[in-house]
Amino acid sequence: MKCPFCSSFDTQVIDSRVSEEGDTIRRRRRCTACDRRFTTYERVELVMPAVVKRNGTRVEFDVNKLRGSLNLALRKRPVSTEEVDAAVARVQELLLASGLREVGTGYLGELVMSELRKLDQVAYVRFASVYKSFEDIGEFVKAIDEIQVPLKP
Repeated sequence: MKCPFCSSFDTQVIDSRVSEEGDTIRRRRRCTACDRRFTTYERVELVMPAVVKRNGTRVEFDVNKLRGSLNLALRKRPVSTEEVDAAVARVQELLLASGLREVGTGYLGELVMSELRKLDQVAYVRFASVYKSFEDIGEFVKAIDEIQVPLKP
């Protein structure tokens, strides 16, 4: 591991600990060249499917874009950060579990709308209005009517 202070590759592990969730290893390291200490984290790297946009271009899945979309829809709504994090994690798990190498933005958008529908009805309508490009009030009414119907288990 390269020292972030002096760029030396001669470092040693002082302490290793597994996180409470068991998905990360925290390592405390010491550089033998400059004697400074730093922390590194190891976690499993999972390959997310590529996202195919409507125009056919392919982009790498970006969890920050997903989180940003959820946060934008949930702006000024009473939803905790923990709930947003859980929704992001569920979307990622569904994408990984799908086993697909590529997913369309339509599929991804439906996953996001499903999560927003569970979290906050106003955020759901906000997101749906942009995602589905609502052009008149009738489409808003239709989306609101959809929320009135109980979710299927």
